[in-house]
Amino acid sequence: MLLKRLLRHACLLATCLTTFSSTASAQPPAWKAGVAKAVITPEKGVWLAGYGTKRPPDGKLHDLWMKALALEDPKGNRAVLVTSDFQGVPKEMSDRVFAALRKKLKLDRHQVMITFSHNHCGPRLGLDLVDYYPIEAEQVKLVDEYTTLMETRMVELIGAAFSKLAPATLAIGQGKTDFAVNRRNNREADVPMLLAKGIPLKGPVDHSVPVMMVTNADEKIVAIVFGYACHPTTLSFTKWCGDYPGFAQIEIEKKHPGALAMFVNTCGGDQNPLPRRKVELCEKYGKMLADAVEAALKKPLKTVSPGLRTAFEYVDLPYLEVMTRKELQAFTKQPNAIRKRWAERMIKKLDAGEKFESAYPYPIHAWRLGKEMLIIGMGAETVVDYALRFKVKYGPGTWVCGYTDDMISYIPSRRVWLEGGYEGGSSLYEYGRPALRWAGDIEERIANTVHKQVQAVK
Repeated sequence: MLLKRLLRHACLLATCLTTFSSTASAQPPAWKAGVAKAVITPEKGVWLAGYGTKRPPDGKLHDLWMKALALEDPKGNRAVLVTSDFQGVPKEMSDRVFAALRKKLKLDRHQVMITFSHNHCGPRLGLDLVDYYPIEAEQVKLVDEYTTLMETRMVELIGAAFSKLAPATLAIGQGKTDFAVNRRNNREADVPMLLAKGIPLKGPVDHSVPVMMVTNADEKIVAIVFGYACHPTTLSFTKWCGDYPGFAQIEIEKKHPGALAMFVNTCGGDQNPLPRRKVELCEKYGKMLADAVEAALKKPLKTVSPGLRTAFEYVDLPYLEVMTRKELQAFTKQPNAIRKRWAERMIKKLDAGEKFESAYPYPIHAWRLGKEMLIIGMGAETVVDYALRFKVKYGPGTWVCGYTDDMISYIPSRRVWLEGGYEGGSSLYEYGRPALRWAGDIEERIANTVHKQVQAVK
């Protein structure tokens, strides 16, 4: 009798296990992910971007890349992150890409983040820093053609990433490296000596290296997304390369064949890689960053639960004072070439009947991935204070990315605004804005909108 009961219970248990196994295998995948990449190294003589001068290319150390990670949750919510080796994507370019994505892929603005590493060994694009460079008709033509090509390539890249959606697992961790230096508080010439003597450097920094690993159903790594807060300005010569983020991505992809390494510049507007100006240093920093990623991957990672919510909003950032014609005319007589070109171009706008706006639309994203990860995406050159503030406020798993959607200008915190100097003072003319400074409440305006967007994706 006892034997019969035991056999009956064993059969019931076997049936339950079989049913559970069938149900588990029938569960929809937690995430789907797809990746794609495209070479963006110019084939024609587009100048290198940045540094306020004409820099025709004379070769390359390695190719430049644009990469995309497409995500879909079990409910069909979608988003895509684009990373690139561009110095800066101007609003006119990203707006056209957003419009094309809406038409071709039914993607809305809140579903797309276009990021750029701010690489100074990358190419010019459209109106980004347009007054930095002497006006040459042939160069204007080349830049326009290249920008149009990159718009098309970006849309195609994103489409390719979504076409490859497949079951995936997301997991996050964090590493650390320390080659970024707060350039506002440490004189560049002094840094090697300070480091050699072990004297602590001054000023706020963010040495964290956030990492997200994407694996497919076979547990093979598909993508490794990572970030760091630092200018890619190790090099200032005229060869194409991705600076330290480029070398870091190459190193990571060597260690993980078949995986796509994707870099986002978190909030490095006031951070420089120091010392610098040597290829060996650039390779060293790339290796340091790649090692930090590897260290994070070797630790237990936190799996990201299913669920994707995305939000986006512009917040108007007022200028402290909009330029008048009389003020601009005075600037045309100054020896500073960039300021002179800017003033002359602004006067032409007034002559054409244009009226200067009193504020600029600043883009802010918030993406919630499961319960474990929050991505805040903000336009332009955010200083490190923003990352430090928002990571404390919103807790572990928070990524704060600057250099998203639009290369507007430096975005100072209240502290930096009060201190003035390059990132917080009268430098908006370099970016083609019709003013010299932002209004002093810039940080709180941004913080309030960030909070609103974070609440929207809770």
